[in-house]
Amino acid sequence: MAKEFNDTILRALRGEDTSYTPVWYMRQAGRSQPEYRKLKEKYSLFEITHQPELCAYVTRLPVEQYDVDAAVLYKDIMSPLPAIGVDVEIQKGVGPVIDQPIRTKADVDNLGKIEPEQDVPYVLDTIRLLTREQLNVPLIGFSGAPFTLASYMVEGGPSKNYSKTKAMMYNEPETWFQLMDKLADMTITYVQAQINAGAKVIQIFDSWVGALSAPDYRTYIKPVMERIFNELSQEGVPLIMFGVGARHLALEWNDLPLDVIGLDWRTSIREAREMGISKPLQGNLDPAILLSSWNVIEERTKEILDEGRRHPAHIFNLGHGVTPEVDPATLQRLTAFVHEYSQTYARGDLNE
Repeated sequence: MAKEFNDTILRALRGEDTSYTPVWYMRQAGRSQPEYRKLKEKYSLFEITHQPELCAYVTRLPVEQYDVDAAVLYKDIMSPLPAIGVDVEIQKGVGPVIDQPIRTKADVDNLGKIEPEQDVPYVLDTIRLLTREQLNVPLIGFSGAPFTLASYMVEGGPSKNYSKTKAMMYNEPETWFQLMDKLADMTITYVQAQINAGAKVIQIFDSWVGALSAPDYRTYIKPVMERIFNELSQEGVPLIMFGVGARHLALEWNDLPLDVIGLDWRTSIREAREMGISKPLQGNLDPAILLSSWNVIEERTKEILDEGRRHPAHIFNLGHGVTPEVDPATLQRLTAFVHEYSQTYARGDLNE
C-alpha cells in the first residue's frame, strides 16, 4: 500500500501550525551518498540530469534514506543556461566554468529565450516521474536568481570578489538591467514549467548576492526580484528565498512577495526575529557541525528548534548545502531527532 502523502512542510511553509518541525537539507541529493558517488564514476552531473529515471532515483534516494519531509530536484542552477546560449561546463574541484563570458551589450543582446518543453524536457520529465509515481512528500524545484547566475556568466566561473560583475553593474547600468531582465524572464518561465510539471515548492537561490551592500541591492537587484516573485506568487506554491552571507539583506527580502526566508548559519532565528523578520524561516545548522560529535550536533539542533518553535512556522535545514564529507547516517539520525524533539513540546511550553 502506498504511503499517505505527507504535506507537513507545505503547511509550515504557508505559516500554518504543524505537529512537528519539518526538515529537508540543501544538497541532500548526491555528494555525500555512496550510491551517488558510484554513479558519478560513470556519469557527469549533466549526464545524470539528462536521464529522468536516473535523476529521479538520485532525487528520491535521500527521502527514502533520511525520511525527510521534502525531496529537492537533483540538478544545478546552471541547467537552464545552455538553452539561452550560454555554454557551461561543471569542472571537478572548480564548479561552473563558462569559456565565453557575457561582458558586452552585444553579448546580452545575443542571449535567447528558454522554451522549457523543448530545451529542458528531461527536467520536466523527471519532475513528472517523481510527483506522479514515486514520492509521498512534496518536490522542491528551484532556480538560481539573476545576480548569482550573472556572476558566473560575467566572471566566467566562481569568483571571490565579483569585480567584473560589479564593474558591469556600476559602469554599464543599461547593459546590467537588460541582463537582469533577460535572466528574470528565463527564471519565471523555467520555474513556471517546473510548477506545471508537479513541483509543489520553489526555492530561489541567490547564493552570492550577499556580496552586495543593501543600497546596491535595492538599486540593482530588488526591482527584478520583485518582478520575479510577483509573477511566481500567482502560481500558488510556497516560494523560498535563500542566500549566503546575506544578513544585511534579510529585511529587503522580508517585504518581497515571497513566503519563506532561508537563513544561513551566521544569523540565528532569534536574531532574525529581533531584526523584524516576520515571514516563516528556514534553517539553519552550520553544515560543518555535522562533522562534529553527536552531542554537539544535538545541542546546536535543540537551540535552533527551540528558537524556531517560539515563532510562527519554522522549517529545519542547514545554513548551506550538505558537504561531501558528511556521513549519511548522521543525516538520518538528525532527521529523526528533529522530528522526535519537536513533537515533545508545544510552543506555549517554551520559556522566552
